[in-house]
Amino acid sequence: MIRILDDYNAKMKDVDEDKVISYTDYVGTLMSSVTDMINAISYVLVAFVAISLIVSSIMIGVITYISVLERKKEIGILCAIGASKNNVSQVFNAEAIMIGLLAGILGIVISLLLLIPGNMLIHQLSGINSINATIPINAAIILVALSVILTFLGGLIPARKASKSDPVTALRSE
Repeated sequence: MIRILDDYNAKMKDVDEDKVISYTDYVGTLMSSVTDMINAISYVLVAFVAISLIVSSIMIGVITYISVLERKKEIGILCAIGASKNNVSQVFNAEAIMIGLLAGILGIVISLLLLIPGNMLIHQLSGINSINATIPINAAIILVALSVILTFLGGLIPARKASKSDPVTALRSE
């Protein structure tokens, strides 16, 4: 419809300026404003998520570091029986990866369980049963992979610290 009016106005500008139709697209203006607000809210939410991921990675590193400090005797025993520094580091990296995998899967399962009452609420409030909130399988896989990567990155420094510990000192500690 707007294109037809624009074509008509383009023809009338040359013929008779008084026959040009001026109009305002209120729906287009409203939708543009709503789109701008949704984009702004999305940017704020992305910022919160980014901050949350950074803080959780730091906390994973701290927890893994505390685990390294508490398991000095185990590290000493591993070194005493012939484990290389790389092997010790791999033990803590594998532990971080398993924790990340378990956390990611648990997060997806909890989200799927929360979708059940969420969809019921959506159906009740909207009165439309065809609308359902879902988690796409690709997004779920990406989220689990992100969880594994972040826990791995958070555990790298503590794993390196564990691999550099002196086995004799580690065996003496309680």
